[in-house]
Amino acid sequence: MALKDILPGRLGFGTAPLGNMFRAIPEEEARATVDAAWNDGIRYFDNAPFYGAGLAEIRMGEALAGRPRGDYVVSTKVGRVILDEVEDVAARDQGEKGDVFRHGRPNRVVNDYSADATLRSIEDSLKRLKTDHVEIVWVHDVAQDFYGDDWLGVFESARKGAFKTLDRLRDEGVIKAWGLGVNRVEPIELLLGLEGNRPDGFLLAGRYTLLDHGRALQRVMPMVAERGLGIVVGGPYSSGALVGGPNFEYAPATPAILDKVARIKGIADRHGVGMKAAGLQFALANPAVAAVIPGASRPDRIAEDRAALEETVPADFWRELRAAGLVDPAAPLPDAG
Repeated sequence: MALKDILPGRLGFGTAPLGNMFRAIPEEEARATVDAAWNDGIRYFDNAPFYGAGLAEIRMGEALAGRPRGDYVVSTKVGRVILDEVEDVAARDQGEKGDVFRHGRPNRVVNDYSADATLRSIEDSLKRLKTDHVEIVWVHDVAQDFYGDDWLGVFESARKGAFKTLDRLRDEGVIKAWGLGVNRVEPIELLLGLEGNRPDGFLLAGRYTLLDHGRALQRVMPMVAERGLGIVVGGPYSSGALVGGPNFEYAPATPAILDKVARIKGIADRHGVGMKAAGLQFALANPAVAAVIPGASRPDRIAEDRAALEETVPADFWRELRAAGLVDPAAPLPDAG
């Protein structure tokens, strides 16, 4: 089944912030944020055991427990098993993600992409999420940004374990779809080139944004579109950099990125366009994109995202971005060709 047929709308909710990403979020604020998403009409929620060592799943499970399960779609991820024993959070090696979840739970996180770990991970997620099924499972972070030069070995382990297991679960009707949940395009290119695995789509975070999309346009977006698969765009604001935040790719933004943001904002301001609107509508203009899932840790952010999705952006804004060389010539743009 195509990803677009499974997802209940083009705007979803990325729950990484619920795992205390960058800061300790009070329980009531996390709950209010999920409630705000629900009240706004959002019915697709993406999660992962990695987010705060299970914290985001627990919080989301509590918040959605009273909602009719048939009314919403959940994706979670495999590749990491969360243990009951605790560890030193500061000593974790999380690749380029650094200590982004240092405010999460101290439970030990074990990287494991085997068949057994995949099944255990899903089982544990179901308990934390207080549900009996999830619709979509992404294989998490099988990429260089997390594993460095060892990433191909990790990918091979996932190919033998997680990929085959998820193919089977999808064919048996236990889940509706599976794919990779990554911050790099290379693993998607690799998987699409393999025989025998049949992913339904991908969650690509940070690689199809207004600030960074050239590499994805070379192969991934055309390959996904050709095969009738779909992309869920995570991190459409590039870790906040696009909307004035200090971070890009989980780290302080470079002067070059800040300069690009300033140039885009100058054009946006002239046309009366919000930066969130520019970011979301750019991502959704690509026919391969099934949904965008900005993260939110405060209830008012949800309303901002919805307004950004519905804001009228003049075609001249996109044309000026193109003329200034701020978007790739191959990028589809809304209303601007």
